[in-house]
Amino acid sequence: MQPIQTDIVVLGGGPGGYAAAFYAADKGRKVLLVEQEERLGGVCLNWGCIPSKTYLHAAKLLTEARESIHRGITFGEPKIDLNQLRTWKNSIVEKLGQGITGLARTRGVEVLHGRGYFEDSKLLRVETSTGQKFFNYDHVIVATGSRAAIPKAFDLGNPRIMTSTEALEVPDIPSELLVVGGGYIGMELGTVYATLGSRVTVVEALPAVLSGADPDLARPVLKYVQKAFKEVRVSTKVLTMATAGRQIKVVSETGGQQREELYDRVLVSVGRLPNTVNLGLENTQVTRDDKGYIEVDAQQKTSDPLIYAIGDVAGGALLAHKASREGRVAVDAIGGELSTSEDQIIPAVVFTDPEIAWCGITEMDAKQKGVTVQVVKFPWTASGRAMTFDRPDGVTKLVIEPESERVLGVGITGHGAGELIGEGVLAVEMGATARDLAECTHPHPTLSETLQECAEVFYGCATHVTVRNK
Repeated sequence: MQPIQTDIVVLGGGPGGYAAAFYAADKGRKVLLVEQEERLGGVCLNWGCIPSKTYLHAAKLLTEARESIHRGITFGEPKIDLNQLRTWKNSIVEKLGQGITGLARTRGVEVLHGRGYFEDSKLLRVETSTGQKFFNYDHVIVATGSRAAIPKAFDLGNPRIMTSTEALEVPDIPSELLVVGGGYIGMELGTVYATLGSRVTVVEALPAVLSGADPDLARPVLKYVQKAFKEVRVSTKVLTMATAGRQIKVVSETGGQQREELYDRVLVSVGRLPNTVNLGLENTQVTRDDKGYIEVDAQQKTSDPLIYAIGDVAGGALLAHKASREGRVAVDAIGGELSTSEDQIIPAVVFTDPEIAWCGITEMDAKQKGVTVQVVKFPWTASGRAMTFDRPDGVTKLVIEPESERVLGVGITGHGAGELIGEGVLAVEMGATARDLAECTHPHPTLSETLQECAEVFYGCATHVTVRNK
């Protein structure tokens, strides 16, 4: 079969892949987008970011309804229709998926649903439902994403042992749910199930949950889960799992002491693995590290001159917006433009209750790297806007270089932190100083004011908190 020639093939239709394909098309390139699944959007749209946020919004409504009694507003006990909840979630996913397909069509991006496989560095075979097709290209961008990891000892073939993919279908509301892993996925989904009515136990092998965030930013979340969850155990390892009738028998160990317990369902959220197997990469010059991630440089180039890699398969922070950014860098590099992923300010957001968000250098980073910084904080107990919706449990934090007064990092915990961190990204990316933030007039009453007043704390003249004059 004669191969079809195209400029750029993008292998994978997730947020990195379709962003790269659309950007390349906008620059006048002939683009083929290959996606194995029926719907574009990747894990983020179909089994990750978007589904989890729909459920978290539902959980937020339930929480607000239950807590409104002290405001003089009383609702009846909420009734949860899981079928309708899933239908609502699926409708959002479907609309967004159709939107991406429409954007591909209007840009002239050819979308081919099938599994891509490298015959060699210059030839890609795509297996579709109607047969095989072969493509030659000038360049390929690999954006095949990642999948939930599950240790072999836990993979019993029992549907009651779930990864995030199965958990986001919310098959039922288990009375007793064990979450293995206290990272952002485990804590977010634990929040959803706890709000829906499950008794949630989280076990984490490390000494703390949400270990990627500064401890002071994670503290309000821990205070919440201590009330909402049945228990959170750190420095705890799950040794074995076994089917026990309609439950899962779990043996764990904490401080040398073992315990055996029964759970209705178990959610395993212990990380993700790159989708780099069965792609034929061994037939190319692409190299991978010992964890399977494709090795790339600052322009997303692999060791094969025709192949680039972006997003989860390239390692680093496994975040959709990082993948999208890297897609643009790769397309620019293919076009000979100066672009780099190096020193990009990539924000992180944990959509727990309250949310945590940060960007740039964290306080922990600074200590580990020996970077001299000054940390200032503004408590949300001093925010009128936070008080109006009963969420004074937040904090805004700036990590500042003392001599230049440049903002090196921003951390926010509280209601809507994920929406606020964008200003932090702009400040760090643009090299703003604390003075720049302090002298930008923010609207009142808003949560955005906490960034301005936090900068004013650095100078000892914040209006709504008393600080030592600098």
